[in-house]
Amino acid sequence: MSRPFDDSPLGALGLRQHPQRITLDREFHARPFDRMPTPQRISHLALRAGPGQDALARDREHVARLCARFALPLPEPGAVHLSVDCGPFRLKWERHAEFSTYSFMAVSDPAQPLFADMPIARVPPDWLAGLAGELLVATHLCLCLETGLPTAGIDAVRGLFANSDLSGSRCADDAATVWSDFRMQGDGFTRILVLDRGLRATQAGRLVQRLLNIETYRLMAMLAFPLARQADVEITRIEARLADLIGSMRQDAGLEQNRALLSELSILAAEIERMTTMTLYRFGAGRAYHTLVERRISELREGRMSGVQTLREFTERRLAPAMRTVESVRERQDLLAARIARATHLLRTRVDVALEHQNRDLLHSMNQRAQLQLRLQETVEGLSVVVLSYYLVGLLSYAIKALVKLGLPLNPDLTTGLAVPLVLAGVGLGMQRLRRHVAHGD
Repeated sequence: MSRPFDDSPLGALGLRQHPQRITLDREFHARPFDRMPTPQRISHLALRAGPGQDALARDREHVARLCARFALPLPEPGAVHLSVDCGPFRLKWERHAEFSTYSFMAVSDPAQPLFADMPIARVPPDWLAGLAGELLVATHLCLCLETGLPTAGIDAVRGLFANSDLSGSRCADDAATVWSDFRMQGDGFTRILVLDRGLRATQAGRLVQRLLNIETYRLMAMLAFPLARQADVEITRIEARLADLIGSMRQDAGLEQNRALLSELSILAAEIERMTTMTLYRFGAGRAYHTLVERRISELREGRMSGVQTLREFTERRLAPAMRTVESVRERQDLLAARIARATHLLRTRVDVALEHQNRDLLHSMNQRAQLQLRLQETVEGLSVVVLSYYLVGLLSYAIKALVKLGLPLNPDLTTGLAVPLVLAGVGLGMQRLRRHVAHGD
């Protein structure tokens, strides 16, 4: 329902605004990039807390408790993101469709070794332990000047990562280099190193946000992969069973056997429908997250460094095959469902045709039986006329003999014989009238 502008100069015009106008305008400016002067250290967490307003309200209330602890303004009702300076660290909270991210940031001491004294160590432990959901992403990111390293190139950063298979690239028009092995270290965190070669504070904020998005979205996309592998096993089993059923359909089976096959096909259709329902959201979300990863990587404007794979090459080598597997399983699901539907249609057609033949034969048999019953009925009616006429003639003969005794000049035998045709005709006509009366009554 619309309402007038009460607190706006537009209110004087008497216009009525859409109830979502302000919300939509704010959404375009939500989640701005932070200004991030070098040096900076960031601990980034992403927890799956489930979709829905209840999960959002729970996360927002938990963030509000942290704000209250540091005497900071509380999040607005309905807020889905917040950036506040808590003193020892700065918190950036964002709520997404099915997960929440918490980035803890602090200006780093150049005298401290890289990836030491990370901001998450300054967060109240009891508040961290109360975060809702399951931890999926845990990343440490260090932003420092490239000139602060004792040596240049890959040798300067190799010792900071557990895996020698590093990925690195020049980003932001050669204003920074980015390094990571995308592997969990001994503390359970992955590491990303950003070496500043002339970044502006806003430029650094955009770069860091994109890198954290890549790390978060790549793992969110990978959630579809284990489910795809499970579904692949089930699809293979259903395909084998469908092949057996189709082989049985080629045989000249009877109606009952076809009905049994149709029942089994219905069970397979229910199984593939259940599987599709279980995987539909996760597979769709995986494709969406993969698209976001590719978009964020494109926004990095990567440049190659000699002897090192780029971030795009890493995702194409690791993430892209997993997403192709997910897409392949989804396509197999759709094709299998279509095959089952076709087989069910063919078998149902066969059953329907068999039922039609059975019904036709049954009707033919019933027609023959009705004709036989009609002939029997006519025979019985004929016999009934004879029997009834016989008894009537017998009664009539007694009456004639009685009349002769009374003195009438009649020949009993001749009179009885002449009465026989008349009795037969009368009984026959009576039976016909009775039959017509019964037929009209029905």
